[in-house]
Amino acid sequence: MDNPKESYRLFEKTVETFGILTAEELRKFYELFKPISYPRKSVLTESGSTEKYLYFVQKGVQRIVYQDDIGHEATILFTYQGNFGGVLDSMLTGRATPYSYETLTKSNLLRAPISEVRNLGKAYPAINQLLFEGLLFAFGGLLERLVEIQCFSAEEKFRILLKRSPHILQIIPHKYLANYIGIDATNFSKLLNSVKL
Repeated sequence: MDNPKESYRLFEKTVETFGILTAEELRKFYELFKPISYPRKSVLTESGSTEKYLYFVQKGVQRIVYQDDIGHEATILFTYQGNFGGVLDSMLTGRATPYSYETLTKSNLLRAPISEVRNLGKAYPAINQLLFEGLLFAFGGLLERLVEIQCFSAEEKFRILLKRSPHILQIIPHKYLANYIGIDATNFSKLLNSVKL
């Protein structure tokens, strides 16, 4: 997103859904974020490292992924335009994370150092409240996801995914969606062709 006004409007629209910050607090928060671009398949936060940034997605798709010692991957979540991103566990604890945060497509992001976000939160408690509300929202989503993984069939998970995010088939490569719901790409194609939406 090359236009600074458009960039600010997207950021403002996302933050205003929580209805917490004043115009001045929003401006101060936004000023922490600097634009940065990455090509597809760039690792923003590497497994074993500590998350140093809070990201805001202007364009592109990213994912948080876990990979075991023999190369099996599990896609934990996706971020895309209008989402905040980064590896939350490391962001909160300051410890090394077992997860990676990577781009799936060319991505234009804003990023703010976590240390600066924390410092601003000391001066403006509403920013801490915003972050807390955002974390509660993310935590609620993760709990729903755990139930889906443990209780639902592949077809049910597919339907839930499309009901929650109907645009997702157009923006995320299908092999990553298959990984996200825990099936191989061939079975995902079969589901795509057989499930009436």
